[in-house]
Amino acid sequence: MNTRSLGSKQVGAIGLGCMNLSHAYGVPPSPEQGAKLLLRALDLGVDHFDTASLYGFGVNEELVGATLAPFRQRFFLSSKCGVTGVDGVRVIDGRPETLKRTCLESLRRLRTDVIDLYYLHRWDKRIPIEDSVGALAELVSAGHIRAIGLSEVSPATIRKAHAVHPIAAVQNEYSLWTRNPEVGVLETCHSIGAALVAFSPLARGFLADSFRPAAELEPKDFRRGMPRFQEANFSHNQQLLPRYRELAKLASCTPAQLALAWLLHKAPHIVPIPGTTSIAHLEENLAASRVRLDPSLIAELDTSINDATVHGDRYPPQTLQEIDA
Repeated sequence: MNTRSLGSKQVGAIGLGCMNLSHAYGVPPSPEQGAKLLLRALDLGVDHFDTASLYGFGVNEELVGATLAPFRQRFFLSSKCGVTGVDGVRVIDGRPETLKRTCLESLRRLRTDVIDLYYLHRWDKRIPIEDSVGALAELVSAGHIRAIGLSEVSPATIRKAHAVHPIAAVQNEYSLWTRNPEVGVLETCHSIGAALVAFSPLARGFLADSFRPAAELEPKDFRRGMPRFQEANFSHNQQLLPRYRELAKLASCTPAQLALAWLLHKAPHIVPIPGTTSIAHLEENLAASRVRLDPSLIAELDTSINDATVHGDRYPPQTLQEIDA
């Protein structure tokens, strides 16, 4: 696979988001199935694994640690702090003492001495970003983490944080149907030498041509609460897919590969991290690094699926309020 810069390392152009194995999309696979997928990813050359203390309230970090610790020198490890589970409830807490404590807990679950890239998962707006990043800088000095990242933040917040300590990466949702990073974040990352790590690059499965309306999803699938999957938004958004499928055929790839290839063509500092519970889909996603797109096809993709043509917000109102847009 081609490589891209992340922190001070070169990693494969496509990483693996591990959230799906423990969190958010209904009933997760068994730990045995999750471990099998992680090991297959390693065998296929994946060298960038992304997890978080939030995912399964620590369960995902435990899975990654238990499975991959014997191979720790072979991959770049990312995790996140600032959003955790407290008595079974999701809590945003960016206080310095909380970030330091949860880092030590993550190190224990991940069975490692150091995390290569540690993100502030959400900015706790009650705490100055400088204070939260200052705490992460102390973790760098202590040797617990190697680099600092942010997630779902604005250009102004990125620059404030970068003034305290270099920011190695910003992780945002980015895909054809979610273009928020194009409003300053992508450019800001380039200007400070940071990577833009794109989560949900397949639009929560929509652009993989593997989707169902919200009413048909499992009860614990968090897409049920996302406006884009609810009627009448979902019916409208489905109308974007026939031409999209045709464009994938023109590019001699699958719809999922087209979505990932589009991101890889946008800028060299973008690193997508699609997640999956399927080994077949894992192999399909990684093959997207070999897809080449003509400029005319990219132009049509840009104009056919974007914030103006997609109906519905990407998150429900309460979640949108948590994000530093």
